[in-house]
Amino acid sequence: MKDGEILKKINSLKKSTDFERIIKKNRSYKYRDYFIYVERNTGDIYHFGLSVGKKIGNAVTRNKVKRQLRSILDQLEFKNDFNCIIIVRKSYLENNFQTNRINLMNAMKQLNLVKGNQENEEKEK
Repeated sequence: MKDGEILKKINSLKKSTDFERIIKKNRSYKYRDYFIYVERNTGDIYHFGLSVGKKIGNAVTRNKVKRQLRSILDQLEFKNDFNCIIIVRKSYLENNFQTNRINLMNAMKQLNLVKGNQENEEKEK
């Protein structure tokens, strides 16, 4: 698999019914700049849904934030069997990309969604 191909259509949640189901039936985890909802499932693949509200900024800013999130998620290797929704808070814009990257990676590790020990990779970068 080439770089940047991890979070493609097969790994994306798009339907509003999926978002509603995951948000209503699961507990939210609040991190510095994110609300994260995780639903465990029995499939052998993971899915992510990204939500960036209009309070974050105009369409250009929201799309930039989504591109940044996809870039961060592409750097991690995830376990399977879960669906995850990441909702971005307004405080995301106050930090630089590197800080946001570290915060999201730490959140994924705390939720036990990341495979193995990837701290070595993080130190190399």
